[in-house]
Amino acid sequence: MGVDVGKSPVIPYVYVNCSGTVKNYKPIQVVSACHLEIYAFPFDKQNCTLTFRSWLHSVNEVDLALWRPAEEIANDTREFMNDSEWELLSVPSHYWTQNLEDRDYAQIQFNVLIRRRPLLYVVSLLIPSIFFMVVDVTSFYLPPNSGTRITFKTSILLGYTVIRVNLMDEIPATAIKTPLIGAFFAVCMALLVLSLALSIFVVKLLHYSEKEVKEIIFERRDQLCGEIGKHIESKLTCGYEFDLSPEPDLFSLTEVSNNDSPLEKILQEVVSLRLYLQEEDNKGSSQSFWVELCLKVDKLLFSVYLLLVFIYVMTLLLLWGDWSSA
Repeated sequence: MGVDVGKSPVIPYVYVNCSGTVKNYKPIQVVSACHLEIYAFPFDKQNCTLTFRSWLHSVNEVDLALWRPAEEIANDTREFMNDSEWELLSVPSHYWTQNLEDRDYAQIQFNVLIRRRPLLYVVSLLIPSIFFMVVDVTSFYLPPNSGTRITFKTSILLGYTVIRVNLMDEIPATAIKTPLIGAFFAVCMALLVLSLALSIFVVKLLHYSEKEVKEIIFERRDQLCGEIGKHIESKLTCGYEFDLSPEPDLFSLTEVSNNDSPLEKILQEVVSLRLYLQEEDNKGSSQSFWVELCLKVDKLLFSVYLLLVFIYVMTLLLLWGDWSSA
């Protein structure tokens, strides 16, 4: 604590009454620095201690006492702090004597209890972060195969990063203890990155599965053509002989020679049409199966993400409750 004597106005008058009381109404400007506890920023409360005592004169020579009640002092001080960032709660005082070398020294201690007005920080820091998290959670309802989810989540992460960089100076810097709001921002950023990573995994799984589906379809097509050809060859009783061996090409059965009869041509067209319809049906069912599987994986990851968000919110509430009850 320092006393700026040069800034104090000069009052050359001293009041002396018949009882021997001497009053010197000289105001003194005191500049004090106190340790700030910013763990609960911007909902923090501070307790700044001011102690006045004399190290030269004992209590028999100089005694200290309050000229006015502490409530009146607090009411006057609130008028000066009405428009500032801090709100004055109370200024309790305590008087006691300290014994040093068989001499008692009087001292008065004032506890200036102040509270930060958090509205500015709530509007500029907390509410945008909560909005970004809500939008990120709702973005999971976008279909993963549409291609817009990754772009949307990337835009959310970029926007949150820009806001954090612009508002970095609003949070008080300290190397001793990290404010709870700092951990809040860090975990929000981590959750946004995790959400983007989960969406990328689902989209990658979806496209990888479609490629595998095509390979499986081509393999099953050849097997199916061979099985159907053997089945038709064993069931024919009309006396016509033609080759129904499986070919790598789907429409190979439609190739006919000039010597084929009309019945044989019609039979080959029917077989080709049947194979084509079966191939399309198998292809559609396989793709639907993989898409449905990817959607189930996406729902599972979304449930895990919601669980992490819930645990994170409950942890913040518990930490906040412990600080409030302390």
